[in-house]
Formats: sequence, C-alpha cells, structure tokens
Amino acid sequence: MVAETAIDNLQMIRESARDFARTRILPHVMEWDETQHFPIDMFHEMGQYGFLGVLVPEEYGGSGLGYQEYITVIEEIAKVCGSIGLSVAAHNSLCTNHILMFGSEEQKQKYLPKLATGEWIGAWGLTEPNTGSDAMRMKVVAEKDGDYYIINGAKNWITHGKSGHAAVVMTRTGDLLDSRGITAFVVERGTPGFTAGKKENKLGMRASETAEMIFDNCRVHKSQMLGNEGEGFIQAMKILDGGRISIAALSLGIAKGAYEASVNYAKEREQFGKPIARFQAISFKLADMATKIQASELLTRRAADLKNKHEYVTKVAAMAKYYASETAVEVSTDAVQIFGGYGYTKDFPVEKFYRDSKLCTIGEGTSEIQKLVISREVLHGK
Repeated sequence: MVAETAIDNLQMIRESARDFARTRILPHVMEWDETQHFPIDMFHEMGQYGFLGVLVPEEYGGSGLGYQEYITVIEEIAKVCGSIGLSVAAHNSLCTNHILMFGSEEQKQKYLPKLATGEWIGAWGLTEPNTGSDAMRMKVVAEKDGDYYIINGAKNWITHGKSGHAAVVMTRTGDLLDSRGITAFVVERGTPGFTAGKKENKLGMRASETAEMIFDNCRVHKSQMLGNEGEGFIQAMKILDGGRISIAALSLGIAKGAYEASVNYAKEREQFGKPIARFQAISFKLADMATKIQASELLTRRAADLKNKHEYVTKVAAMAKYYASETAVEVSTDAVQIFGGYGYTKDFPVEKFYRDSKLCTIGEGTSEIQKLVISREVLHGK
C-alpha cells in the first residue's frame, strides 16, 4: 500500500512538471535560446509549484520530497528544455542543498524559505578561470579580519552568476592544495565588492545564465560561513555527489526528448513509399537509443535510492552521471541523423537537444573526472 502511494505521488509530480513544461516553457524555448534570455520571472513562478525547493523540508518552505521526485521534475522539464532543467538542477542541488546540508539553523531559517519558494535564485561558486577539475588550486582567497573575512578573486562558469540573489562560494583560507584549507560562505547579491562579470555566450543551454562572479575586497561576516573554517572542500565533494545525480536526470530528460521526437518523426516521414521507421538502419538506431536510455534511467534511479537512504553514493552517482550524459550526446546525435536535413534546422527540436546535451558531459565533473572517481572507487573495493 505504501509502495502504491509512493508511485501515485511520483506520477502526480511527473504530470505536474510535464504540464508546467508544456504550457509555460515550450512556447518560449527557441525565443529564449536565440536571445540567451534567462527567464527569471518564470523561475519565481516555478517556486510556487515547489520545483525550486524539492528537497527542502516543509518547515523551511520546501516541498519536503526525496531524490526520486527530484529527478522526475528535472527529467520532465529537460524533455522540453535542457536550459531550464539545468537551472532547476543547479538551484536545487548546489546552492540550496549546500545550505540545507551544512548551514546552521539560523542560516537555514534565513535563506531556505526564500530559495525554496523561488523568491530568490541561488548560485554556487567552485570553478575558477584556471581551476576547473583541479579545485584545490583555487585562487579566490578569504583573509580573516576580526569578525569578517575579505574575499578577493573571481569564479567563472557559474550558473546564475549574474542574476542569483545568493551564492555559496568556496574560498581558500589555508594553504594551496590543502583540502582542509577551503571554506564556504553564503554571499548575498548587493554585498559591497561582489559583482557579476562576463556572461558566457554558449553553444547550448543558452537560456541558463552562466557568468563570472567577481570579488574585490568583499567583506563577509563570519556568520555567513557554512560549517567551520576549512570544511568547504569536503562539503563541496558531498554536494557534487547529489549534483551528479541531478545532471544524470538532466541528461535523461534530454535523451528522452530527442528519442521521443525521433520515434514520432520516423513513423511519419516517408521515403521510397514507406515510413523510414520500417528501414532497419533507422529502427536499429531507435533500438539502441531506447536501450541506452533505459540503462541510464536505472542507474539514475539507483543513485537516487541510495541518496534517499543516506547510503554511500559516490561511485553510483558518478556512474549515472557519466553514462547518462554520454547517452544524451549519442541519442541526440542519432536524432539529428534520423531527421536528416530537417534535423539541422531550428524548425525542429532535435538540433537544440544536440547542442544542449554536450554540457552534460562537462558540467559538475567531466566524463573523464567521472571515470577517475569510478576507477578509484573500484580499486578501493567500494
């Protein structure tokens, strides 16, 4: 009975996210993509539906749901628009979840209700111009000055780096290469010395804002520190476990969107007097797409199950992210091929799935980094 109720709830959440995506996102997808417009007003609206505080307990204004519901929301949105799916994932998994997991009760009361309801949009700053995967060489420094810390440096490739109302920022408070020398702070927009820099002009995910965050003698009170000094790197690695599950879900949604468009097109498009779906070259592509998508979903659901149970998830999360993201690229590439010349135009949806999919193999740890994580876990017998 409990299992049936959970399935019913999941289906209800799926239908809610699907309806929102089709009515509020789909009509604007290409307009937002072409103009690189980040639809912040629509995100405020999403907050009212509970999509921006999926994992946040109800006492802090959130939906109080788990990872199965969370990846379902991302998947349904990404089937329509990868950009919006990416922003939903970054807001929930990174900024909001970091405060939820490591913030004090006072910090949770202060920030989570605003973030969970969409009143505020969140950003999360780890990457720098010269430190992507090599995060322990970060150069953004926070120097102690009495009850304050003075932050200097720049973060880049930050989702919502310009429009985010609050950012969780990893800073170096200790020695270079010291995993205990990094500290996380919540920095609010409007804090003197905290400004936005260049907004990136991207291949895909163009409606999801990506920008620099610049810190120039930015004074942040010690009360803005998340956890204790020196815990930021360890916190960030734990946050990335959950973040990788969300990127797997994002990849799954993009792959499903491209696949469903391909199936429909292959049934309708005729060549040599019959639908192209009846040609083995096309039907075998669809078979491969369907199989890889199913495998990606099972891995992603497995990772979500471990996360819900608070069990060790690093290896499975990396596997899900790696496999699902590579699948999204493969499926969307095949989708363009199935559509032929039409697939290369902006009149059909698959060219956008194709462009959006590539980010999934790069963001929140490249495929190469995922293989590094997986191999380490395998060799250590986990």
